[in-house]
This record gives sequence, structure tokens and C-alpha cells, in this order.
Amino acid sequence: MAIDDKTRTELEAAVFRRLVEHLRGRTDVQNIELMNLAGFCRNCLSNWMKDAADAKGVGLSKDESREAVYGMPYEEWKAKYQGAATPEQLEAMKKVHPHSH
Repeated sequence: MAIDDKTRTELEAAVFRRLVEHLRGRTDVQNIELMNLAGFCRNCLSNWMKDAADAKGVGLSKDESREAVYGMPYEEWKAKYQGAATPEQLEAMKKVHPHSH
């Protein structure tokens, strides 16, 4: 499929927005579960957004990038939805993604 760069960027942006909306709706899925299964989580997405903003010289704080992904301030999301990680989950994360969170 040959598409121009503008269309490709628009499609990629639409996919990102859909992924973020999906994750916002799945508050039952904990970040540590995402990390252990897929090697990334909501925080990773927000960090990647911050990295992209920094590379473009766009002023975006870590808190702003997290709110863009979570749909609310990160501390609010944690208070509402984040459960305590089990020792097994923490151990699995060390094996799967040793240099993360």
C-alpha cells in the first residue's frame, strides 16, 4: 500500500488515539500486567510522547504527557485504579523488563 507521508502520519495518529482510548477504558488492566506481557505500559506511552516532544522542541512536561495518555492527572488515575502489585508480578517484571519503573 503506497500512501503519502501526511496520510500515513494521520493514520498513525488515529491508531495512537484509539489505543489510548482503549487503555483508558480498560482500567482493570494494571500497568504492571502490561509490562509483564507486552514490555510497555501507559507510562511508557507517555514517556515516548515526552521524548517525541523534546526531540521537536515542544514544551511538554512529564505530567502533561501522562495526562494526555491517562485522560486525567496521573496521581488521580493511580488513586482510582492502580492496585498494589503482587510480589510475583514485581519479580516477573524484573525478568521481563529489568531496567523499567
